[in-house]
Amino acid sequence: MSAEGRLIAGRYRLQQQIGSGAMGVVWQAVDERLHRTVAVKQLLLQPGYTPEETEEARQRSMREGRIAARLQHQNAIVVFDVAEDEGQPVLVMEYLPSQSLASVIDEQGVLPPLQVARIGVQVAGALAAAHMAGIVHRDLKPGNILLGDNDIAKITDFGISRAIGDVAVTKSGILAGTPAYLAPEVALGRDPAPASDVFSLGSTLYAAIEGGPPFGVDENAISLLHRVARGQIEPPRQAGPMAPALMQLLRPDPVERPTMAQARELLQAVLDGRPIPNASPNVGWQRPPAAQTRTPPAGTRMGPPPAANPPTRVGDAVSAEPPRRNYRQTALWVVAIVVAVLVGVLVANAFGDESPQGQPSPTSAAPQPPAAPSTAPPTESATPKSSAATTTKTSAPPSVKQPSQAEIVQVVREYYSLVPKRLDEAWQLLGPSLQAQGKERYEAFWESIDDVRIIGDPVQARDNVIVTLQFTKGHNKITEQHVLGMVTTRDGQPLINTDRRG
Repeated sequence: MSAEGRLIAGRYRLQQQIGSGAMGVVWQAVDERLHRTVAVKQLLLQPGYTPEETEEARQRSMREGRIAARLQHQNAIVVFDVAEDEGQPVLVMEYLPSQSLASVIDEQGVLPPLQVARIGVQVAGALAAAHMAGIVHRDLKPGNILLGDNDIAKITDFGISRAIGDVAVTKSGILAGTPAYLAPEVALGRDPAPASDVFSLGSTLYAAIEGGPPFGVDENAISLLHRVARGQIEPPRQAGPMAPALMQLLRPDPVERPTMAQARELLQAVLDGRPIPNASPNVGWQRPPAAQTRTPPAGTRMGPPPAANPPTRVGDAVSAEPPRRNYRQTALWVVAIVVAVLVGVLVANAFGDESPQGQPSPTSAAPQPPAAPSTAPPTESATPKSSAATTTKTSAPPSVKQPSQAEIVQVVREYYSLVPKRLDEAWQLLGPSLQAQGKERYEAFWESIDDVRIIGDPVQARDNVIVTLQFTKGHNKITEQHVLGMVTTRDGQPLINTDRRG
């Protein structure tokens, strides 16, 4: 398939080469049976492939056709046919006069955040439909997003995508995916899941706004993989209203990311100028129903994969998170037994120390040595009005109230509504670490600021709240992203304890 004008499968006439990638060459062609323009993709084999590797690549391409043909969405390139030419498969796809997002970034540089949000809404819609059909793209990147006329965006190249539960044919040494846009759990050797596509979408949109992927680029793929696996991204600096949405898509832990449908809603909120919601993670869809093991890239020491391949938490790459429920249950049983023993001893003392006349013994009022550690509840002894046994009343120690996510975010909102004018009230919402700087220094800083406001919605990530702020001083406006470390007092009051610039 090297010359223009060649006829493929008896009906597809090649016209001109319009693209190429790691897995194939794409031609503009004419379907002479239906008289329409199509795109034909030929499998591109790397030099030095063994017969087994050649067959493996052929199977991957055939699977691409079967999987992609399932997806029918206005923002996904449609696969019309899978044919063979000289024993090799070719894919016949919808032809869209377009440029890839990668080429647009190369030509124009960074794109405005709202334009990127418009692209993201369309791509997220197509990927949400793919996930509903059981398809994970696995290689989402700027080169796989096509931008056509009328601001239409379509996703293409499911060349290394795989249906959930399908048999993997990727063998050792073949890296499936572009490292710069991979999710951390995939870089660690775990199977891609819908949550991995969410992260890759965030990385792609990040690159369109910031000019490069969140982990940078590196000719050394293994070095880049290790950087990705650590999950430490550089917070966006030019994203403006897109920043809170990007930070949710780029959460390192897959179980904390929004679903793709939620990702679309986040991006739509940016377009509409609405507050960006803090999407609630949905753990249920994060993992394929049948656990499978993928071989990590050659030369990378990842450790043995777990047998059940549970959702990956960054920082715990080679073993599943240990179950905590059993420990809590054990602790509760121990406390219950201790309390039961205490109550039994106290009741025995109350009945056994009575005088024959039914009056308490003088010794019953004496303090008793504790039978257990100080975790036991305090007791009160009261003299009965009749011959009934001494009544013992127990009270459990008050539990520390844990604030809700909404309460934590509300404290952040309240704090920035108080500064820089009502500093005495704002000071009360700071934790010990920030108050240790001294109130005079604190007030001196805020005297130099005329106004501050929150852009978008604060985003909670475990014990931190990520907030985008716009500071005003005179005619100057500065937008910064801050990561606030939160603590909780004994009475359940959230406080801002640390503040670092993102």
